[in-house]
Amino acid sequence: MSFKIIVCAKQVPDTNEIKIDPVTKTLVREGVPSILNHDDANALEEALKVKDRYPDTHITVVTMGPPQAKDMLIECLAMGADDAVLASDRALGGSDTWATSNALAAAVRKIGSYDLIFAGRQAIDGDTAQVGPQMAEKLGIPQVTYVTEFSMDDDRKTITVKRKLEDGYELIRIKTPCMLTAIKELNAPRYMSVGGIYDAVRKDIPTWGAVDLGVDPEKEVGLEPSPTNVFRSFTPAPKGKGVMIEGDTEKELADKLLIGLKSKHVI
Repeated sequence: MSFKIIVCAKQVPDTNEIKIDPVTKTLVREGVPSILNHDDANALEEALKVKDRYPDTHITVVTMGPPQAKDMLIECLAMGADDAVLASDRALGGSDTWATSNALAAAVRKIGSYDLIFAGRQAIDGDTAQVGPQMAEKLGIPQVTYVTEFSMDDDRKTITVKRKLEDGYELIRIKTPCMLTAIKELNAPRYMSVGGIYDAVRKDIPTWGAVDLGVDPEKEVGLEPSPTNVFRSFTPAPKGKGVMIEGDTEKELADKLLIGLKSKHVI
């Protein structure tokens, strides 16, 4: 039997082009290009590296988003994924991380059997890093986050990963099926191929709504059941101009610093 990997990806606004509406304090998305989330590209690349080593590997990319998210799925197919699924429905709109993980976990169950789920650590438009772990909990599988190195035994049942921490690393062995979330240090994503683009645009990408997923819009997905809401988004106020202290010795620098702090009545 083939080794089955599901990659969770998200289409996000390009944060290099993002702006904040000064009146409403919300993100201005109109006219802003959408891209494949960076960490998700690393997750897909690692799945493709597994496929390079084991050609019988089958990769399915799943995303939740508006209809235009199909463009991102086509990009994933052109990079080398085998299939893609779009979860899209007005009933799913406004979902927070908890509701989003409900929808994506339901999509994974509908896809069927799998050996490994790969996702990015977090999306650049939210930076919560919550959806992947929440999915793992709802699917009842073990998880490792912040994966920076990946290797797999030839039996494809045991995976060894290096997990990045704030003050070091953890080396963890984990059995499949499991959920892993990737960070950018894991790899360098490949580009789409010409042949891959040609095949991808001709590929049928199914769209599943709330009914197809078997989720309840009143209790599990959408804005109403979501327990968290964004109060406002804003651009931080610019900091004041810094002061450069110059001197030939540490004592001279310290003396100038003390004089400056006293003049500002800090000390």
